[in-house]
Amino acid sequence: MHRLAATTLIFAACAFGATTAEPNQSQIDDIIQKFAAKEAAFAQARENYTYRQTVKIHELDDSGAVTGSWEMVSDIIFTPDGKRTEHVVRAPMSTLHNILLTPEDEQDLRSVQPFVLTTPELPKYLIRYLGRQKVDEIGTYVFAVKPKKMEPGQRYFEGEVWVDDQDLQIVKTYGRGVGRVNKESNQFPKFETYREQIDGKYWFPTYTIANDTLNFKDFSQRIRMSVRYEDYKQFKSNIKIQYGEPVKPEAPNPAPQPPKPE
Repeated sequence: MHRLAATTLIFAACAFGATTAEPNQSQIDDIIQKFAAKEAAFAQARENYTYRQTVKIHELDDSGAVTGSWEMVSDIIFTPDGKRTEHVVRAPMSTLHNILLTPEDEQDLRSVQPFVLTTPELPKYLIRYLGRQKVDEIGTYVFAVKPKKMEPGQRYFEGEVWVDDQDLQIVKTYGRGVGRVNKESNQFPKFETYREQIDGKYWFPTYTIANDTLNFKDFSQRIRMSVRYEDYKQFKSNIKIQYGEPVKPEAPNPAPQPPKPE
């Protein structure tokens, strides 16, 4: 966001899970390869779903009162000839005073905040295992992720990801979008994205929240941002998603619960 300062995200603490033997380095490498393969399958599956996306950004004063707002509601749909497109449902006039959305912000909304770490993306990132944690009732492996280098015009994720230790799919991310930009006039908030199981198979992003202060050269601006992804519906059914070895049926894990929006 141009002239938009970073916000202090209200981060839900995750309790460490029960004592379990930590994986060795070979097992960690195997976990990374497996969850990246499942992320690739998930990314392919999501391309065959329609959904509604609601983005809200508020400027806040020092007391937390809203002083300006921007909102956009759009449907991610398919045209009659099968092309994926975005249809804007509602976009009230912006009342933001100090910040402006940039092409980098739009890239972050599309690909960084609903972060997907697929097999082809692995060579772009340094990935470090941090340990086991529980997100609500879900046992997870936690990894720190950051780009190895930044190419001009590209946006990347830097932060942490929580990977379900049974499904080996990302269930939560916390971090920010990064890239090669003028940092004096461009700042990007830290955000937290939660996923839920859709159709009993895929962990899709359903909620992103940021509550941060963006520190520019001349001033700072508190913001609050939320993104909701709702009403997922499969458009095509001619794809097959295979996750390797069959797994015995188990009761589905409950989805991590995001904080309630203010």
